[in-house]
Amino acid sequence: MPVELILLGSFALMILVGIPISFSLGISALLSALATGMGPAIIAQRVAASMQSFPLLAIPLFILAGSIMARGGVAKRMVDFAYILVGPLPGGLAIVNCIESMFFGGVSGSAVADVSSTGTIMIPMMIQKGYDRDFSVAVTVASASQGIIIPPSHNMVIYAMVAGGVSVGKLFLAGYIPGIMLGLSLSIACYFIALKRKYPCEKRPPLKDCVRITIDGIFALLAALIIVVGIAAGIFTATEASAVAVMYAAFLGFVVYRELKLKDLVPILMESVKTTAIVLFLIGCASAFGWMMTYLQIPAAVMRAFLGLTSNKFLILLMVNVLLLFLGMVMDVAPLIVIVTPVLLPVIKAAGMSEITFGILLMLNLGIGLTTPPVGASLFVGCMVGKTTIEKTSRALLPLWPAMFVVLFLVTYIPWFTEFLPNLFMK
Repeated sequence: MPVELILLGSFALMILVGIPISFSLGISALLSALATGMGPAIIAQRVAASMQSFPLLAIPLFILAGSIMARGGVAKRMVDFAYILVGPLPGGLAIVNCIESMFFGGVSGSAVADVSSTGTIMIPMMIQKGYDRDFSVAVTVASASQGIIIPPSHNMVIYAMVAGGVSVGKLFLAGYIPGIMLGLSLSIACYFIALKRKYPCEKRPPLKDCVRITIDGIFALLAALIIVVGIAAGIFTATEASAVAVMYAAFLGFVVYRELKLKDLVPILMESVKTTAIVLFLIGCASAFGWMMTYLQIPAAVMRAFLGLTSNKFLILLMVNVLLLFLGMVMDVAPLIVIVTPVLLPVIKAAGMSEITFGILLMLNLGIGLTTPPVGASLFVGCMVGKTTIEKTSRALLPLWPAMFVVLFLVTYIPWFTEFLPNLFMK
């Protein structure tokens, strides 16, 4: 039996029978290594080596910063700030949901954290004001995908490492315009849906309250500004920026907003350690799997297959998007980044796309995947928070997915959206 079939076939079989994806990746890599006569030691070495990268230290720290902000009152301040900006528009609360996710994504770096923290605020509020429950959950789930696109994003750190040392600072800068475009496109979709369904408008709070809310919101938004400006200006590296993010998040929670107590640190740290362990174990097993694919020359075969079908770069990019959207529906973000990056990066380069643009394209596709059944993490969390079913929420997402696809199409074929800011600040 060909080793390539053992690697890919065993992985697909284990996924189908319900074995966790990290174990599926590791076991299939081990089986293929044994089939080649390498022995298990090489797989253990690859798993260990992949987790001994200094830039990966940014991942647990960004996760910790996001956990502190989620519990420290940042989400509520973001909701209030977005409310005074767009609340009076038709369907104002739905648009608040989109804009708030744009803000919170810029400080948490996680789509799931956005759904679980702001969803508990926005979904009940929207339902109370007369919005359909399924639509309220759908907007929360769709808008949360900005969390992995707008920096800081620990998934971008993973991609930068796997892609061979792509600048994290450039990736962070490249994510701003597409992330904002995604938030605006979803807001426009919500506006027209609200007009059709006659959802209510909101009243802006008194001027005194608006000033207080704006000041609180600016303190929260400064987190993203400090991180990205610091990296772009060369003041600190991405790893150092993650430590700064933790310190600033703690400062907001304990000193500015005063919603965190010392007793809250233990559950925050435990949650962060658990999430970090899951992510790093996934990275280790996925790296071993990716190394075996490279050893078996599967990426080269995939590139020849793509280029053999067509030499038209527009069609190649379309096929890559379709493949990523499909994979995003059935796999989680972190392992997908580690697996598909070495496979598809040569194809993307052959089509004339830069590593920076591909990184954002990858995040967009996988962000959409988080909103889709059968394994979209944001979709599952949103349904749990909103007390509804995946089937009903998926139907409510149907008018929102086209808005996300428009942004994906623009980013795919117009590189200016991803390369303008990196070229402006980090030539």
